[in-house]
Amino acid sequence: MTVNKAVKREGAKVITICGSLKFMAEIQRLAEKLELEGNCVLSITYPTKAKDDYTEEELEILGKFHKQKIAMSDAIYVVNNKEYIGDSTKSEIKYARSIGKEVLSLVDGC
Repeated sequence: MTVNKAVKREGAKVITICGSLKFMAEIQRLAEKLELEGNCVLSITYPTKAKDDYTEEELEILGKFHKQKIAMSDAIYVVNNKEYIGDSTKSEIKYARSIGKEVLSLVDGC
């Protein structure tokens, strides 16, 4: 899916990628593709340790700033590979819709 073919357009579309870290390679490929199409991509912060090694406060901070990325964006792009959408991503979709953001997805049905 081409989101913004007009690379020379003034003001690129800002898109935050949402999805499970299970699909990290797909997220990275999509981020590159979207940027090469002329979009400004805000991506997931990739973990440097196991989820259990993060404190509750650290996880809260990461979640808070991901939602701030959504608020700054024109749209979110949900990487719902194999139609999987976890609870965290569902909450991000709900938040994006509540503040009027466009919701794009790899597989239709978000």
